[in-house]
Amino acid sequence: MTDRSDGTTNKVPGREAMERPLPRRFYERAEAGQHDQGFVVLLDGRPARTPGKKLLAVPGHPLAAALADEWASQADKIDPATMPLTRLVNTIVDGVSAHAEAVRGEIVKYAGSDLVCYRADFPAELMKRQAAAWDPVLDWAHRALGARFFLAEGVMPVAQLPETLDRVARHVDRLDSFRLGSVHVMMTLTGSALLALAVQDGGIDAESAWVRAHVDEDFQIEQWGDDAEASERRARRKAEMDAAARLLTLLERPT
Repeated sequence: MTDRSDGTTNKVPGREAMERPLPRRFYERAEAGQHDQGFVVLLDGRPARTPGKKLLAVPGHPLAAALADEWASQADKIDPATMPLTRLVNTIVDGVSAHAEAVRGEIVKYAGSDLVCYRADFPAELMKRQAAAWDPVLDWAHRALGARFFLAEGVMPVAQLPETLDRVARHVDRLDSFRLGSVHVMMTLTGSALLALAVQDGGIDAESAWVRAHVDEDFQIEQWGDDAEASERRARRKAEMDAAARLLTLLERPT
């Protein structure tokens, strides 16, 4: 059973029995250390590596220490599900760093059809909630990015001006791989590049961004009730959101 990017779940017959067993813990001690490539996680004195065999190196000691805590907290077996920061950093080191321009381009593309620009035309209560949640995000974009976004009602698309997206691109170009990876994760989880960038910039916090991203979904839950499987899936995605936001916070702490 695997989670897809759209939030649905694929079930493959027989897959459960074929899942790879969790690896045994092979180290006694996990701690943060320093290396010529940055700060690292030392497992019994040896630097940890990513699934891609790259050094698990990060820009600062606070982030390395948080990663080491995840490794130290493992019991007899190493369970990646309990290591959200390590999973995110693995993705950044193995993937984002090598494809930073493509990631930047995807963020700008998201901004061109951003969640917060598409408003309901009915019912009035939902329209009111969207405006209360999303208008401040557009205000932030105008202040921080110098970008003004057009709004659309219903399902009809709206094209943003090239200069608007250029201002987003210039902001994204300043992000290093770690901030870029965190923004990309938050963007895919919320459906909004502007929400993710506002969190990165300190315009709003991650909890607020999460709530703002789920205005429509929460309204529907109020009308029709919740679904257990959907709630479980949302909780898993929230944990990923929290990890991405925590990474940004750790990057800002002095080393």
